[in-house]
Amino acid sequence: MEIRYINSHQDIVEKDDTILVLGYFDGLHRGHKVLFDKAREIAKKENLAVVVLTFNESPELVFSRFSPELLQHITYAEKRYEKFAEYGVERLYLIDFTSSLSMVSSDDFISHYIGCLKAKHVVVGFDYKFGHNRTDSDYLARNFAGNVYTIPEVTEDHVKISSTRIRKLIQDGNISKANQLLGYELSTRGIVVHGDARGRTIGFPTANLTPIDRTFLPADGVYVTDIIINGKRFRSMTSLGKNMTFGGKELRLEVNIFSFNDDIYGEFVEIIWLDRIRSMTKFDGIENLVEQLEVDRETALNWKKDSQPI
Repeated sequence: MEIRYINSHQDIVEKDDTILVLGYFDGLHRGHKVLFDKAREIAKKENLAVVVLTFNESPELVFSRFSPELLQHITYAEKRYEKFAEYGVERLYLIDFTSSLSMVSSDDFISHYIGCLKAKHVVVGFDYKFGHNRTDSDYLARNFAGNVYTIPEVTEDHVKISSTRIRKLIQDGNISKANQLLGYELSTRGIVVHGDARGRTIGFPTANLTPIDRTFLPADGVYVTDIIINGKRFRSMTSLGKNMTFGGKELRLEVNIFSFNDDIYGEFVEIIWLDRIRSMTKFDGIENLVEQLEVDRETALNWKKDSQPI
């Protein structure tokens, strides 16, 4: 897949007809995937390239009072690009959503952006809005010379699959459900740094991670995880919280890696979040903590995709 960064429609270069998918795809969840399934179906029949125009950051940065969450993503950029390619996208156009872009009228967006992208067909979600006028796919269908395919909402448990819903599940620690709606496993990348080294003294050595991406972290707790180190995947359990038993005040991301004893300080690794075992607890003493960690380890070792943690 080719990635093209543009500042305006004048930077777009397309020679042949395309099928264009439009939207802001943070997370690229199962609801989004349906759009790309439709685009690939049409592309295969008509021998067209699937093209996407989307934004680097949330358009809400332009419209809403700033909060740090507006700069966070469900999935880091490189993984989103991998999913676009997996879903059949040949060219991905990325543009910053700015005040200037927000003032482009719906008609100008159709003529300048959709036109320059040589779209013969356009695929959008049922709730897609575009242009300064905030018009919908019905307006697009009436004013665009090609075909418009509006994909109905995709639901799970009678509720729409959406990025908002998935973010809430992540922040609540309901990782298994978040992964189910995503259609793949949530992950966090980080660099291994030195911590307090307490885990080693109680038989549970941990790799301490500093996250490197602006992605949402789950709620505080202990999780079943896998960790990818130099391309190899190991089962692990991960603690995310403030180490209340030891009076900790800073958020720590600590991974106990099973069947692994190497020093990996400075390594870039990826945590694959699988399920929550329990919330963070302040224990009366180290013995009680160790007893619980033994139970947590067995839960993590025995965890399977469709199982529930103890």
